Amino acid sequence: MGKYKVEISGISTSDLVTLSQSEMKELFIQYQKGDLFARDLIIQGNLKLVLSILKRFYHKADNLDDLFQVGCVGLIKAIDHFDLNYEVQFSTYAVPMILGEVKRYMRDNCSVRVSRSLKDLAYKVLQLKEEYYAKNGVEASTSYLAEALKVSEYEIANSLTALKDPVSMYEPIYNDGGDTIYLYDQIEDKRNQLDRADYLAVEDAMAELKEREQFILEERFVIGKSQMEIAEELNISQAQVSRLEKKAIRQLKKELK
Repeated sequence: MGKYKVEISGISTSDLVTLSQSEMKELFIQYQKGDLFARDLIIQGNLKLVLSILKRFYHKADNLDDLFQVGCVGLIKAIDHFDLNYEVQFSTYAVPMILGEVKRYMRDNCSVRVSRSLKDLAYKVLQLKEEYYAKNGVEASTSYLAEALKVSEYEIANSLTALKDPVSMYEPIYNDGGDTIYLYDQIEDKRNQLDRADYLAVEDAMAELKEREQFILEERFVIGKSQMEIAEELNISQAQVSRLEKKAIRQLKKELK
C-alpha cells in the first residue's frame, strides 16, 4: 500500500469522480424529489471524501476494505439526512458522521474490553456531539454535553477516554540514533514513593476535591498527560486547566497540613 494512497479491493480510486457544488445541489434537489439514481450519483461522487478520512486510520486498521464499507455507511446516513436549508457544504455536514461511524467500528473491535454502561454513555456523547455540530457548525462544550445527558463533566471525559485506542507498553517514544526508549521505560508506581500512612492521607485529601480537579490531577500526575491533552478532553482552554491544577494543588497542600 502506498504511503499517501488508500487502496480498496475492487475499486480504482484514481478513477473516482468528484462533483462540483452546483452539481451536488442539483442532485440533492432531484434526490429529495424521489430520484434514487441521483442518490447513487451523490454516493459515487463522495467516495473520495470517505477515502480521505480513512487516511487518518492507516496505521490503526487491520482491514481498510471493511473500514471503507463502514465509512460508506456514514456517508449514506449523511446523504439521507442532509438538508439544503442547512446552508453549509455537504462535506462539512458529512465528515463528522463518517468519522463517527468509523470510530464506533474501531472501538467495537478494540481488544481492550470496556464496560457496556461506559460504552453506551460514550456513544450518546458522540451522537450528541455530531448532532450539535451539524446544527451549529461548532463543537459542543463538555458542560453542555454533561447537562444534556444529566451526568458530570468527569463522566463525559472518562467515557471518551476509556474508548481510545490502547497503546502498547513496547511503543517506541524516543530514538536519537542510540538505544530506543519505550513506553514501559517511563512507567513507575508512584505509590511506592509514599508510605502507607502518607498514601492514605493523600487519598483522603483528593476526595475533598471536586470531580474535575481530581480528574485533572490524576491525568497529569498519574497518567502523565500534558495540560493541552487534558484541555482537549474537557473541551476547555489550556489556561483553564492550568488554573484548576494550581487550585487543586493548593487545596491538597492545605488538606495535608
